[in-house]
Amino acid sequence: MTLQSAPASPQPARARTDSGAPDAPRRRLRFTSAFTVLFVVTVAVWALTFVIPAGRYDTEDGSPLPGTYHSVELTTGFWERLKDLFLAPVNGLYGVTDAGTGLTAPGGTGSFAGAAGVFLFILAVGAFITVTMRTGALTTGVARLAQRLHHRRTLLLVVLLTVFSLGGTTYGMAEETLGFYGLMIPLMLSLGYDRMVAATVVMVGAGVGTLASTVNPFATGVASDSAGIGTGDGIVLRLVMWVCLTALAAAYVVRYARRVTEDPSRSLTPLTEDDLRIKAEGGEAAKLTSRQRTVLYLFATTFLFMIFAVVPWSDLHVTFLPTLGWYFPELAALFIVAAVAVGLVGGLGEKGTVNGVTAGAGDFIGAALIVMLARGVTVIMNNASVTDTILDVLQSAVADTSSGVFAVLVFAVNLPLAFLVPSSSGHAALAMPILAPLADFAGVSRALVVTAYQSASGWVNLITPTSAVVMGGLALAKVRYDRYLRFMAPLMGALLVAVAGFLALGAAVR
Repeated sequence: MTLQSAPASPQPARARTDSGAPDAPRRRLRFTSAFTVLFVVTVAVWALTFVIPAGRYDTEDGSPLPGTYHSVELTTGFWERLKDLFLAPVNGLYGVTDAGTGLTAPGGTGSFAGAAGVFLFILAVGAFITVTMRTGALTTGVARLAQRLHHRRTLLLVVLLTVFSLGGTTYGMAEETLGFYGLMIPLMLSLGYDRMVAATVVMVGAGVGTLASTVNPFATGVASDSAGIGTGDGIVLRLVMWVCLTALAAAYVVRYARRVTEDPSRSLTPLTEDDLRIKAEGGEAAKLTSRQRTVLYLFATTFLFMIFAVVPWSDLHVTFLPTLGWYFPELAALFIVAAVAVGLVGGLGEKGTVNGVTAGAGDFIGAALIVMLARGVTVIMNNASVTDTILDVLQSAVADTSSGVFAVLVFAVNLPLAFLVPSSSGHAALAMPILAPLADFAGVSRALVVTAYQSASGWVNLITPTSAVVMGGLALAKVRYDRYLRFMAPLMGALLVAVAGFLALGAAVR
């Protein structure tokens, strides 16, 4: 789950002139945060509503009917629309759409249009993850796993990358990876690898997992909510993608690692004196306590139960499992209860658990606010009746394409959006209200559009310099960004082709 722009990497020492005085520091390239991008988008979209003609489709069960688009006359004046701009974030959180007028405003009566459920759910997941991290169970568990497989290097690389990929596909593991570089670097150096291997086991593992998110609440969850479908819809295709793309990434990293051990001169990050010292020091991993083992069981069980609760088993013709149909309210409650249970079982005590819950919610408030702001943009478009106008233009553009080509086009459209809005949840809340209904015209499921979006977001966020996870991770691993790009270029190409193939396959199966 990606939040904002990258943190500043450690500053290099300043060059000195002949007189001994340091040169003026070079101005570093800075990228705007997702908040700034969404603010600009909000104002720009509001201004465009005065230019874009108002219109609507007739709908049936919430889906637009082809051929029913028609112009409408707005009843709101300039001051009412200015008020919409002012209240956009509030409407994005708890706006209500009036059934008669179709306008969204806070405190009204009608259908709920805000993202309050998603907002609370994100905070609950943040509390759960932070409390778990504070028990030390995750870090120690990974360290023990690495030590157990220490003498089976290739298997260790595959297992560790898969573990991080599992974190990415289930809960969008991103910022949490920053705590693992201190563990991975000495481990990989002691095995005869370089810092590139250490960095990519973590970054590529979690990144590919997020690209092929199965139930990731920050990507799949938010996008499914915005598309009006369940999180479990389309999970079969995403699960197959996760297995195949994780295997592809693992094979690529292992290939590079073997090349480095056979010929160290081919390393993209040659060993330094510090690396040799770290390699020689190598440490013993701490043992898992009984509390930490229980925490890991609770952690895994919570996510397994989440998957069970959101998957529509009846639609998959699995009759021996009940379809619970849980949504954000139930899932938020699940993670809040699980956070308290993990804190108490993990030995944090009442005070430590409460501090962990509040700190975790605080750490994830940025992602929640981004969803709120993005939903506010949707409200502005709906109140001005321009959403269906944009949809009609896009529908005309893809009208003559096959379903497979349509799925790939949706993926391509989301690539630049992912760069501009590196927050996966913000990207989803911004794009899905327009892109998801296109699936109805193209004869594919909305779940396929969700998969195309999250694949584009995950693909871009593997390398984008606007990601705090990428730039922060490379700074911690002391790997230059240009060398990381050189390492990633072939893998990015392979992933691009593979994703396009999976999307076309998903459309064909439909």
